[in-house]
Amino acid sequence: MGGRQRQAHDVGIPLTDYFTAALAGIGLAMDASAVSMTGGMNSKKGSLARAALLAALFFGGFQAMMLLLGGIGGAGLRELVSGIDHWIAFGLLAVVGGKMLHEAPHKSGDKKVDLLNARMLLVLAVATSIDALAVGVGMAFADHSLLEAAVIVGAVTAAISFASVYVGSRYGVALEGKAEAFGGIVLILIGLNILQSHLLAG
Repeated sequence: MGGRQRQAHDVGIPLTDYFTAALAGIGLAMDASAVSMTGGMNSKKGSLARAALLAALFFGGFQAMMLLLGGIGGAGLRELVSGIDHWIAFGLLAVVGGKMLHEAPHKSGDKKVDLLNARMLLVLAVATSIDALAVGVGMAFADHSLLEAAVIVGAVTAAISFASVYVGSRYGVALEGKAEAFGGIVLILIGLNILQSHLLAG
């Protein structure tokens, strides 16, 4: 097992970091998932596939881009805060996750969401990916390879957004708040894992 991890590290991030990046992608994707569910509920059957593809492209692409931008900014500050970087990573993830948990009970379907409206989709993609900036900073402090993490997070978000359009078309917005709460819990757990790893290593 150790040999496999060393081999993975030679070509990118360790296997454990791929798993962490995938979990981060799941957590961050919940905002996009909630919006995609609402959009799917409002989409006609004939346009459902197109709406799902657009949601995957926009939400996945912006999630990856925002995480990468946040990570680049965080990497520039890393040397200044090297002694407390793990606390900063934990704090950022805890704040983002806590915000998602706080907002989850207040989620309600927006009947005006139209995933075929390019302008609206652009605004929604930016809005749902803002949290990825903070998570990207946290990943920079936690020794993650940003490019690989951004690709994984973007791919996970794209897949979840695509599926959520179809889920929304069938089940409406009943799962919207639950998705948001689940995402918040995942991000907080990632933050705790980063903090624990650094404290045990120290």
